[in-house]
Parts: sequence; structure tokens; C-alpha cells
Amino acid sequence: MGASTTVTIRVTPDLKEKLGRLAQNTRRTKSFLAAEAVEAYVNRELQIIEGIQRGLADMAAGRVTPHDEVMAKADRIIAEARQKRAAPQ
Repeated sequence: MGASTTVTIRVTPDLKEKLGRLAQNTRRTKSFLAAEAVEAYVNRELQIIEGIQRGLADMAAGRVTPHDEVMAKADRIIAEARQKRAAPQ
């Protein structure tokens, strides 16, 4: 791990105990496990937010497909798949 800094958080006694058990069972420090968990959470949330922002930008720029068109295409794909499955082999 490269350079690091300290962040203090409050957790329930139950979560602290579980983190302690996990640290003991994995032979990792509580700090290491907490940092991994925070990093995974932050990365996931940022991906969600950035995806929403891209979607909003697409909408603002008119890069959208109307719902009716998408549903019609999906219905055609499903119908074709059913026909292929029903066709004699």
C-alpha cells in the first residue's frame, strides 16, 4: 500500500466485533479490511453516479431511443427466438 492518511469513523459495537473476527480469521488488520471495504464502496458508488451523469448528458444531447422503439425491437427478437425454437430441427 502506498501513502495513506487517517480517517476516523463510528461503527456499532456489533460491527466492530465482526470486523475484529474477520481480521483475526483472515490474518489481516482491521484497518486493512476497513480500507478495502471503503474503497470498494466508493468505487461502486462513483461508477453509479458517473453512469447516471453520462445518461443525463445523453438525454440532454438527444442521444436517446424512445421506449416504444426499444420494446418493439425486444418483442421482435423474442418472437424470432420462439420461432427458431419451434421450428423442426
